[in-house]
Amino acid sequence: MRVAHVRERHAPAGSPFRLAAALPDGRWLDLEAARRRALRDDPRRGHNEPVFRTPVTTLDAHLASGRRVDALRLLVEPFEADPGRLSSGGSARAGDAMDDLTLDRRDVQTGPPILRPTSLRDFYAFERHVSTMWARRHQEVPDAWYRLPIFYFGNVSEVRGPDESVWAPRGSTELDYELEIAALVDTPARDLDAQRAEEIIGGYTIFNDWSARDLQREETAVRLGPAKGKDFAVSIGPCLVTPDELTDARSGKGFDLVATATVNGQELSRGTWADIHFSFGEMLARASADARLMAGDLVGSGTIGSGCLLEIKDDLFGRWLEPGDEVTLSIDRLGALSNPVVARPT
Repeated sequence: MRVAHVRERHAPAGSPFRLAAALPDGRWLDLEAARRRALRDDPRRGHNEPVFRTPVTTLDAHLASGRRVDALRLLVEPFEADPGRLSSGGSARAGDAMDDLTLDRRDVQTGPPILRPTSLRDFYAFERHVSTMWARRHQEVPDAWYRLPIFYFGNVSEVRGPDESVWAPRGSTELDYELEIAALVDTPARDLDAQRAEEIIGGYTIFNDWSARDLQREETAVRLGPAKGKDFAVSIGPCLVTPDELTDARSGKGFDLVATATVNGQELSRGTWADIHFSFGEMLARASADARLMAGDLVGSGTIGSGCLLEIKDDLFGRWLEPGDEVTLSIDRLGALSNPVVARPT
């Protein structure tokens, strides 16, 4: 299942997002309209399944109600099993407002799959990226990196979705992208075992951990941070993909799925999720040690090898990001996430 926050591309400014699920033909199924239609067709559903009793607004609200992402599948299955129910025929009354169940993918824009994450931990899990960074300092990767999944806390107040603008923060001229995967926690947990920790993942999405390299360099020189070099923007999207969609691609501690980054259509980064050194289970076990994870928490993988300008700029691009650039991160089965770079608003 693939879920996303969507709204009509030409909707008035400030129009709310609707939670929707992708259908096999590429359309989006409005989950609140689907809930009302299914409940009208069979009122017993409201007695049997809690997800039919509460209006569907956002994924954030769904998780806050104590329900997991997979519970939304109950709203989708009746229409996947009988696609004829999506038409204005069948039991739907002519002119009924509930007939508007689907949106064409060309007519919608998507927002962040989770609008307000409860927290953000970003790990450092790809050896190629880590070794390249330490080689730049003419040093070996610390032994501790191979033993401990390391993370920092990011800023959840500056979350961007697809097509939303990003700019370098004040005082920075070295804006960079980072090609990553994020997992969304959808049930509370604490002190997890690494072998079972992935069971609390509701889905995966593409994650761009934007970086101001000049600010980051100054902050980390004093062995603290990153702080202002990181907390000005993160981008996630375009949708949340449930783990069952990836099962057959499992490879080692990750998945055999290709990830790329392009700037203005030029491919600069290419790697695979399968190269990850720590599984998301290992990362979540570390994150949950003596700390409670909450539904709505995001966990980032860290940068896939070659997945930032800091690694490849001198050989392939020759500069940092500038206003007018467009960065697109793509990962097999997760989709593509694009964001334009603009001048910092005054």
